[in-house]
Amino acid sequence: MHIFHVSRLSQLEGYTWDIMPSKGENVESRTIDHEMPKDTSVRSKKRKSDVAVYLQDPDEVAEMTEKKQCGTLVCSNPESVHTIPCRRIPTPDNEVDPPVALNATGFSTLYTFKNIFVTPTRSSPLPVLCWASRDDVWNNLLKKDEMYSRDIHVMKKHPHLQPKMRAILLDWLMEVCEVYKLHRETFYLAQDYFDRFMATQTNVFKCTLQLIGISSLFIAAKMEEIYTPKVHQFAYVTDGACTEDDILCMELIIMKELMWRLSPLTPVSWLNIYMQVAYLKESEVLIPQYPQTTFVQIAELLDLCVLDVKCLEFSYGVLAASALFHFSSLELVEKVSALKWSDLEECVRWMVPFAMSIREVGSSALRTFKGIPADDMHNIQTHAAYLDWMATACSYPQVDVDRSQSSPIPSGVLTPPPSSEKPEGTVS
Repeated sequence: MHIFHVSRLSQLEGYTWDIMPSKGENVESRTIDHEMPKDTSVRSKKRKSDVAVYLQDPDEVAEMTEKKQCGTLVCSNPESVHTIPCRRIPTPDNEVDPPVALNATGFSTLYTFKNIFVTPTRSSPLPVLCWASRDDVWNNLLKKDEMYSRDIHVMKKHPHLQPKMRAILLDWLMEVCEVYKLHRETFYLAQDYFDRFMATQTNVFKCTLQLIGISSLFIAAKMEEIYTPKVHQFAYVTDGACTEDDILCMELIIMKELMWRLSPLTPVSWLNIYMQVAYLKESEVLIPQYPQTTFVQIAELLDLCVLDVKCLEFSYGVLAASALFHFSSLELVEKVSALKWSDLEECVRWMVPFAMSIREVGSSALRTFKGIPADDMHNIQTHAAYLDWMATACSYPQVDVDRSQSSPIPSGVLTPPPSSEKPEGTVS
C-alpha cells in the first residue's frame, strides 16, 4: 500500500505513516525498515560547517547577477523624452564625458529609488570579529530573516488539505532524516522549501503532498549534506508512491517557484547563533562552546512547534529565541538575540503548551549514531513521538508563562550568567 494512498488520506484522523511497510505489516504501526538501500560512499568524519571556511552565499550570488544585468541597461522610458543613462561610457581617447544635468520634470513619477543601506532594527549582540564587521554580519542575518517570508494563510489556498496533513508530512520527514543520518539544518531547509512552495500554489491535492515533501528534502540534502543520499534512496522511502523521475521533475518545479532562493536562516541556525553567543569566549569565536545536550533539548521543542502551522506567523529568529526562553530566562534571551519582550511575548505564550508537553514526558537524551563524530552528534536530526506530544499540547488549557516555567528545569539547561561576567562554557 502506498504511503499516500488517496483513500487512506481521507481518513486522516489517527493516521500515521510508515517508512516502507511490508505487505503483511499493519500500516497503522510506526516501524522503520532498516534494510533500506545504503549509499556505499564513506561519510566524512568532520563536518564542513565546524571550520571557518568562507563560502559565498547563493543569495548574494543571485543578487550580484541581478545588479550586473541592471548595470548594462539604459534606464529610459521609450515613451518619454527623458533618457537617463546608468553609467558614463569613455571615449576612444579614454576621455570621460562630463556629467550632464538631468531634467527632473516627471522623473519622480517614472522611477523609484530604494535605500540599500538599511538601518538595523536590533543592535548586534555579536562579539568583535577579526574577519568582518560584527554590525555588517548581524545586518545580513536580519536581512536574510526578512527576505524569506512565509504565508500564515497558506492552508486557505488548499481547501483539500488540513493542517494535520502538514504535521504528518513534516513528522515523517524527520523520521527519514533520522534514518539517513541527515542534519537538523537539512530538515529545517526542507520545511522552509515546502511551506514557501505551498504558498505559491493553489488547490494542491493530498496525493501530491508527499512528492512535494520528499522533493523538498532532496533539495535540502544537496544544499547541506556533504554526502547526499541518492535520488533512488529518497524514492525508496515512499514505497513506490514517488518515482525517481517524479522527484527530479518536482525538484525543478520547486526551485523555479522559489526563484532559486534556497538559503534561509532557519530556526536551528538562529538557535546555534544564540547559544554560541551565550557561551562564547571571545578568543574562541569559531568553536562551538555550548553543551550538546542543552542544544538537543531546545531543538526538540522547535521540532514540535514547527508541526503547528501557526509557527508561520513568527520569524525564524523569534521562534528560536522563544524556544530558548523556555529553557533559560528573559535576561539571557534579550542579551543574545537583541529582542525585547514585546517582540517575543506572543510567540512565547503560543509555545507554552508545547513546552509543557515535552516537560511532562521528559526531554530526550543525546543519541549516538554510527559513523558520526562525537562533536557532531547533536546536529543530526532525530525523531520522537511528536504527533502524540502535539495532541497532548492541544489538550492543555491556556496556561500563564510564569506557571509554565515554574516546573523543575531539566538538568543541563541554560541559566542566565551574571551581567558583569562573560558567559562561560559550563552550565551553572
